[in-house]
Amino acid sequence: LESLQERESLGSTGFGRGVAIPHARIDGVPRPVAVLMRLDNAVDFAAADGMPVDLVFGLLSPQNAGASHLHALAAISRLVRDEAMHQAMADASDPEALYALLTNVSDRDAA
Repeated sequence: LESLQERESLGSTGFGRGVAIPHARIDGVPRPVAVLMRLDNAVDFAAADGMPVDLVFGLLSPQNAGASHLHALAAISRLVRDEAMHQAMADASDPEALYALLTNVSDRDAA
């Protein structure tokens, strides 16, 4: 958590449109790990558009991840910039529906 706070102190990871992508590189993390949280109550993330955040993609990568960390951030960014996907994530009725959306994207991109 401390590494995420340190990264956030460099500048907000509030992406805009109610999305934040906090991320950090950490010793001891064996491979990139992402988590998606949809918050019941939106929070201020100092996003450029001023919108409070209710969709948080967290990304932790090994300290030496280099390009793989940047590629993961770029993939998340593309995902949330896609208007249809953004709306589908906002409309997902429960965590299982949200997970299914992301799984379908992952399967589609792997093909």
